[in-house]
Amino acid sequence: MNHKNKLIGIVLFSAITLSACSSNNGGMNSNMMSEEDSDQGMGGMNQGGMGSMMDHGNVPSLTSSEGLNDLAIPPLLEKQKDQDYDYEVVAQEGTTEFFKGVSTETYGYNGNLLGPTLKIEEGKKVDVKITNDLSEPTTFHWHGLEVASEIDGGPSDEIQPGESRIVTLEADQPAATLWYHPHVHEMTAEQVYRGLSGMLLIDSSDKEDPTIPNEYGVNDIPLIFQDRLFDEDKQLNYNQLMNEDGTLGDVSIVNGTVNPKLTITEPIMRFRLLNGSNARNYTFSLSNGASFTQIASDGSLLDEPVEIQELTLAASERAEILIDFSKLTAEESLAIINDEGVELLPFDVELDGSTVDSTEMWTTEEPFLSQEEKEMPVEKNIELFGMMDMVTINGKKFDADRIDLRQEQGVTEVWEVYNKKDMMGGMIHPFHIHGTQFKVISRDGKEVGLNEQGLKDSILVNPGEKVKILVTFPEKGVYVFHCHILEHEDNGMMGQIEIY
Repeated sequence: MNHKNKLIGIVLFSAITLSACSSNNGGMNSNMMSEEDSDQGMGGMNQGGMGSMMDHGNVPSLTSSEGLNDLAIPPLLEKQKDQDYDYEVVAQEGTTEFFKGVSTETYGYNGNLLGPTLKIEEGKKVDVKITNDLSEPTTFHWHGLEVASEIDGGPSDEIQPGESRIVTLEADQPAATLWYHPHVHEMTAEQVYRGLSGMLLIDSSDKEDPTIPNEYGVNDIPLIFQDRLFDEDKQLNYNQLMNEDGTLGDVSIVNGTVNPKLTITEPIMRFRLLNGSNARNYTFSLSNGASFTQIASDGSLLDEPVEIQELTLAASERAEILIDFSKLTAEESLAIINDEGVELLPFDVELDGSTVDSTEMWTTEEPFLSQEEKEMPVEKNIELFGMMDMVTINGKKFDADRIDLRQEQGVTEVWEVYNKKDMMGGMIHPFHIHGTQFKVISRDGKEVGLNEQGLKDSILVNPGEKVKILVTFPEKGVYVFHCHILEHEDNGMMGQIEIY
């Protein structure tokens, strides 16, 4: 995207609401039937403002943060010295004190829970040693990074306990907020649930727009939103608590912190939002009802910054937003909330009283999609269907020995992703493709909003909805595409595409 500077004011971030993507107690008899034309009284939602959710059961409510604990900020991964690799990431077991005086068994990267943030400069290569210190196989998937399939970390790239490898990651794509997590077949949901997730940033030092805050941990803050269920012993007992339609919790954690709060000392803050949950959708807003500026989607800056009042992210989606705290009075409180008014992250604002002038930000010189791209014919049809263990893509479950689709390297095609309803109305499926960042052309034939006019690797698809996307693969190899409700992925809602 080409940008030129244009004077626009950075606006105050407003609504963060949260809704859920699937049922915690949902069930369905085995005679699941499609409903091609019936809405079943459960009409779809537009990406710009999703209030209700598609599910077949009850969604557990979260409890507001009491603001008891300072928000943990994942540290930046430090470069290795005197080694033949730049960084090391180790999947390991540990314990975490979510609740005072109680040790919960968890997984983490280079620690007890979650992982450090790996930052790669745009256009650079780094060598990363990946090690599995778990007692079970795992993989290291670089979600959103366009890498060769043999190091993508998909289900075919298992690393056995005690095994290490060195992989070369190249950030040959725009600056973006990505992440890394396991992708071992039939075990992804549990390993993420136990704590394996980390941020992966492609950094351009914001050369495209130096006004964007970029001091990591100070005015540039990662926020990993997740929900968890704990058993009576305050353990993450996945086998007892899991739900095949997506495990939804009643405890909100942000960056692994229960009851978090964040102290704000800078007037303009950049937040990198990641929905790292197994299944829950989050629709974010602010407690004072103000607006905010979204500047980036999954894989790039937006074509232009956009002022919005709420932002929905399905599981695995990311967005970057700016909040202007300078307009708050000393008496005002502020928190990131959900659609039920639950405070996910309250802020303690301690500014020095300085004001913020209007700031120059970019506007586009070219449209996000050309007319030619909009008019390209559909080359591939993807049908998402089902729930629980009866989930399919194009009527099939995942088979590691089967290639479902083929596409030529570097050739752009239009895919139409259709979420086929069942007799109960269907449920939302977040659709993710490995090895590419795509453009969203339309939803049910209608042009998408400005906040979807950036590169993406995951897309929320509502029941009955057809979404057209523009897909190009820069590398050869075999990649997977799947629903990012992790339990659906584990149950076989996944296919393979060969890039030749």
